[in-house]
Amino acid sequence: MRAIGSEFQARLDSGASRMCRCWRVTRKDGVVLGFTDHDLDLKFEGVTFRASSGMDASALQTATGLSVDNAQAVGALSDAAVTEHDIRAGKFDRAEIQQWLVDWERPDLRVLLFRGWFGEIRRSDGRFEVEMRGLTEALNVPVGRSLLKACDRVLGDTKCGLDLSRPEFSAEGEVVEGSGGARVVASGLGQFKADWFAGGKLVWLSGDNLGEVAAIKTDHLAGSSRRLDLWQQPYRGVALGERFRIFAGCDKRATTCRGKFNNFLNFRGFPHISGEDWVTAYPKDGAIHDGGSQQ
Repeated sequence: MRAIGSEFQARLDSGASRMCRCWRVTRKDGVVLGFTDHDLDLKFEGVTFRASSGMDASALQTATGLSVDNAQAVGALSDAAVTEHDIRAGKFDRAEIQQWLVDWERPDLRVLLFRGWFGEIRRSDGRFEVEMRGLTEALNVPVGRSLLKACDRVLGDTKCGLDLSRPEFSAEGEVVEGSGGARVVASGLGQFKADWFAGGKLVWLSGDNLGEVAAIKTDHLAGSSRRLDLWQQPYRGVALGERFRIFAGCDKRATTCRGKFNNFLNFRGFPHISGEDWVTAYPKDGAIHDGGSQQ
């Protein structure tokens, strides 16, 4: 239950239109941003809540028990606040958010309505829409593992244990053909086999896309160069001479883990588990029914 001071409660009961909403967003890199749906900037707790962001929000839904509180907020994409490039770069992923109801005449009179994290972010037509998820969302995260033939880890994480900084798994490349699409032609990677980076990623080290991470769809040798097709084209065009660091890809199969990475001891899948066809199988005339292995 929220604790509301008597003076603030009296203003709420009066029905006077002096209330606005304020949002404080704290990104994982420590950057703090403030927004408000009031027509003037407000300041409290050392944060300036900007009115020029065009922020608005849906009704906040709260519930008892373990149900997740949720809401949505909409705002304008602005170079001074939230940019499309920052969203694409993941800077707002799982950002912490707090929402207050504030008396704009007396910002010291306020009540915290919501605290949680950013969920899905959608952007279009110069604006963004973000889902706000409450604190109880963490209690709804599945715990445990699924029994799958494929590995369930991310290449290079703690349980995979592979050091992606090793020269056989990562390298720096340079763009040799400028492109505005999802295809990158690069040099400096001729020592690797074809498809070595398919399913991997690259991080831009220079240019307008500096710091952005891109997932690699396909990887082909093209003479002395290498042709990389990305799952999504970079936010800004790629120019000749821009550099990037590229990392090998993994298709999560046991044979790849053993042959490509020599890391089978850390394989986190179950390659010999029977498939769904075995679960639904039934005895047939002429088949062997000796109770032996199905592999």
